[in-house]
Amino acid sequence: MEKFDVHILGCGSAKPTQRHNPSAQLVNLREKLYLIDCGEGTQLQFQRARQSFSRLNHIFLSHLHGDHLFGLIGLLSTLSLSGRTSPMHLYAHAPLEGLLRPWLDFFCTGIHFEVVFHPLPEGNESQLVFADRSVQVWSIPLRHRVPSCGFLFRETPLLPHIRRDMIDFLQIPYYAINGIKQGEGWTTPEGRHYAHEELVIPADPPRSYAYCSDTSYLPANAPLLSGVDLLYHEATFGEDLAARAAETCHSTARQAALLAKEAGVKRLLIGHYSSRYSDEQCLLNEARQVFPDTLLANEGMTLQV
Repeated sequence: MEKFDVHILGCGSAKPTQRHNPSAQLVNLREKLYLIDCGEGTQLQFQRARQSFSRLNHIFLSHLHGDHLFGLIGLLSTLSLSGRTSPMHLYAHAPLEGLLRPWLDFFCTGIHFEVVFHPLPEGNESQLVFADRSVQVWSIPLRHRVPSCGFLFRETPLLPHIRRDMIDFLQIPYYAINGIKQGEGWTTPEGRHYAHEELVIPADPPRSYAYCSDTSYLPANAPLLSGVDLLYHEATFGEDLAARAAETCHSTARQAALLAKEAGVKRLLIGHYSSRYSDEQCLLNEARQVFPDTLLANEGMTLQV
């Protein structure tokens, strides 16, 4: 099975402290890197994770709050100093371009690569924001104090594996293999036909990862998140502070777990803890009462999807 990993560079905090780095996650899918949010110090965490800047071409920002993007100018500056020439694509809400262009002009003078801005959709509908041969990335409508959205990474289905024994037995030529993978059968010189299903082994099912950053509890998102392999959801507060969570457009650990249960996801990862918690075990315990397969996000952890 090809790589599909999520690296936690910063697990987030409602008020960044020395205990946790601001939000930043790195998705490695088939050796292509996709950065989600870019809190302060992301470029340092990126290097500590021993990841290659050259494989990063797409950055997705959930919303325009500092703890999710203050590392962006540092990262872009580092890329410029490293001699990067290929474009960097930024997916963010529309005001970012007007805010960031002056910083790029001032702090990244002589930058040798293009920064391409892609405005994210607003509203209550999920939309496709990016696709390549490996993945589709869909927006997830969220509710926060500023326009915000999460991201749903859906792996592009792989073609089935052709059976090596059938290639040898039927002496199938190399030129025919790709057609068989795409659904064709094979007819021998003697006229016997072998159906596609006899010649291949089904590929592994496509995998999915959903990232829900700062948001109120939105049970309406359950159908969109149905069955995802791994869901990251903010859990800023415990249920005893549910009123505070609603006031600040955040979620409790229990609410994150309820959404995971309603959506039937396979695993839940919670993060973005309030700085009032010196030990997040209470949040984990609260979530596991509703959804047992829950993990706490911590810097440096890597999860296989």
